[in-house]
Amino acid sequence: YDGRGKPLGDARLAAWQAQGRIVALCPEVAGRLPTPRPPAEIEPGATALDVLEGRARILTATGADVTAPFLAGARIALHTAQAQHCRFALLMDGSPSCGSLQVYSGHHDGTRQPGQGVTAALLVRHGITVFAPSQIDALATLAD
Repeated sequence: YDGRGKPLGDARLAAWQAQGRIVALCPEVAGRLPTPRPPAEIEPGATALDVLEGRARILTATGADVTAPFLAGARIALHTAQAQHCRFALLMDGSPSCGSLQVYSGHHDGTRQPGQGVTAALLVRHGITVFAPSQIDALATLAD
């Protein structure tokens, strides 16, 4: 979101890329959010499922509602994953899109809590197993 890359530096990823097994996509960019962009979080007390069901929003620290582009990006990610027959997704943890183990609390104070982002939740809802970078060993066990 801030224009700085998030390199993982795992040799298995480079090998999978060379084998054509990686489909790279940023749901937030796919949803037409700019880079860099203001940080955004799911509303306090809400979950990604609440956002998917229209019961909660994704807001920037100034209160701007950015739910629509996050949802659009999640739908594009799902469509792309299905079209490419993906069974697994490796997602950057913490974001309101890609958090698979943790998301920020919604208070814009840097606090993380257990939960998923909207893209992760949508992928899981459709049978795609999601992994955080801390789970790459588990992903490798299933993917190899």
